[in-house]
Amino acid sequence: MRGISVLVGLASLMSMMACAPVPGSFPSSAPGVSVAPQGSSLAPVLAPPVAPPTGLLPNNPVPPITSAAAVVMDGVTGRILAAKNPDERRAVASTQKILTALVTLDNGPLSDPVTVVTGDTQVEPSKVYIRAGETYTRAALVKALMVKSGNDVAKALARDVAGSEEAFLALMNAKARSLGMRSSHFKNPHGLTEEGQYSTARDIAILGREAYQSAVIRGFVRTKSYSFSRPSGETKTLTNTNQLLRRISYCTGMKTGTTRASGRCLVSTGELNGRLVVIVVLGASSESVLYQDSEALMRWSLERTTEPALN
Repeated sequence: MRGISVLVGLASLMSMMACAPVPGSFPSSAPGVSVAPQGSSLAPVLAPPVAPPTGLLPNNPVPPITSAAAVVMDGVTGRILAAKNPDERRAVASTQKILTALVTLDNGPLSDPVTVVTGDTQVEPSKVYIRAGETYTRAALVKALMVKSGNDVAKALARDVAGSEEAFLALMNAKARSLGMRSSHFKNPHGLTEEGQYSTARDIAILGREAYQSAVIRGFVRTKSYSFSRPSGETKTLTNTNQLLRRISYCTGMKTGTTRASGRCLVSTGELNGRLVVIVVLGASSESVLYQDSEALMRWSLERTTEPALN
């Protein structure tokens, strides 16, 4: 069985330096979870050029997971705390809607009106079922995008922001490159499967960390449910697709995604005792596996049984 690998510094982030036995629940054919070093003189991935905080890493072993790929990222420094297949290119489904939201925020006021056209509604579910001729603010649509994951909402925002979906995709890919998402390419604003569209657990963690810096997005993604109002005055309750919000009290977001090609996916964020983590789990075989793996990684990274002594 392949073991849990320990990585040393930025230059050898992808190199296996030591091995420990793999927990029995790890599939024998799957790579293990890589763990970042507790202390290194090299600047960590994405972190500012300063020494990492004391006690950055948990003292307990990384829990076994069965999903295809995962990353646990410190949300403050950007340092990778643990990873499994972090650079494997994969379909990531609706988790890429985080990028759709960021590009929308970058391109004009959220108070701008968006009038829905028929083409926006012509897409597979999941949908909020906005209707042609209705007018919403961008803020109302971004909230529905992040809470209920409407593909119709993603199409409406893309068209409104850039004039066409094709022009919006150019903005999406430029934004991804600017964030350092080096192994991603997007071909639609909603995440439905298309050939040549892909990302990685590492890149989606980078995206999630960036999005979490927006107070607007933070507010939207932690919303468990709310009443969505149509221009007619009709309302409907939208419930967040992220079940981890109801399973862990300190979970603060962020975005689910599911297609046949991607499997079950989740970007989750959590804050506890002054720590912040961004956790990406991709390619889970079922909903139960997705939440089992995500919950285990969040509790491992934030629930410290013992705190290191202060220097």
